[in-house]
Amino acid sequence: MTTRILHTADLAIAADLLRQGELVAFPTETVYGLGANALNEAAVRRVYEVKGRPTDNPMIVHVHSCQQARELMQVVPDFFSELTNEFWPGPLTLIVKHNAAVPDVVTAGLDTVALRIPDLRVTRDLLRLANIPLAAPSANISGRPSPTTAEQVFNDLNGRISAVLDGGPCPLGIESTVLDLTSAEPTILRPGTVTREDLEDVTQSRVYFAETNSDRPLSPGMKYRHYAPRAELKIIPWNDLVESMLRDTCTAVRQHVEAGRRVGLMAPDSFRGCGETHWYSLGAGLAVDYARLLYAGMRELDEAGAEVILCPGIEAEGIGLAVMNRLLKAGEIQ
Repeated sequence: MTTRILHTADLAIAADLLRQGELVAFPTETVYGLGANALNEAAVRRVYEVKGRPTDNPMIVHVHSCQQARELMQVVPDFFSELTNEFWPGPLTLIVKHNAAVPDVVTAGLDTVALRIPDLRVTRDLLRLANIPLAAPSANISGRPSPTTAEQVFNDLNGRISAVLDGGPCPLGIESTVLDLTSAEPTILRPGTVTREDLEDVTQSRVYFAETNSDRPLSPGMKYRHYAPRAELKIIPWNDLVESMLRDTCTAVRQHVEAGRRVGLMAPDSFRGCGETHWYSLGAGLAVDYARLLYAGMRELDEAGAEVILCPGIEAEGIGLAVMNRLLKAGEIQ
């Protein structure tokens, strides 16, 4: 199979391929997704096969409108209208009870389905043209860092899928927040750029966090090792004294270099110059910088030949909570 690179002028081609049951990777504001017709069981099964994804890991279904979402739902849960009015289109996925239209292969046999409307114009145009819901996990080999460019998708999946729609780099760079609306209280299953504070402001209700290592996950990102580079990833614990974190980071770099290892340092610009073998900038070190650049940094340092990647942690508040969730899924504390 030859994987085609499509551009925004080729949306009709991408839509036709999806309707025919082919797999097409496409951009969103979060990461690139590997799309299949969510109502076509054979197509969805191929997504699991291509990615090497465990079949008990449910997929997010992308839709173009609230009406299309409602057509897949058994009931409309509390807070659905308030949340979709505020956050759709956007990086918020909602877990709801699904009806018989949704195949079990999409939901890993659960009675719930994860739904969202992406906040990228090209993606919504593709969804409208295809006029089918798209099951779409991240467009990478399972467990690897999520792709934020078409080139990264191509590097992982060339020859395995029909096409990659190149919409440029993903602006947010980190997966959506997943919120369960089927539990007694709204519960975050995976943190993202829509924060608990954002959700509580809209619902005027307490929002909880779920345990992340569920034996039967309701959402992607809850059970398995995710987002990991090939290199060993070590996280420098966060504290609010920058000088202390810089000292700890440089000490860790020296220890690994002295042990004969090729060290990649992925950090804010002020951390550069610790004696690292390879460097990747996380900009000013704000949470949004980490989110946007994190996966690209892991991939670039892998390609450079780093054996260990060191990354200073950040405060686990707001978007920083989502960043630390991804880092700790991919690595461990130094």
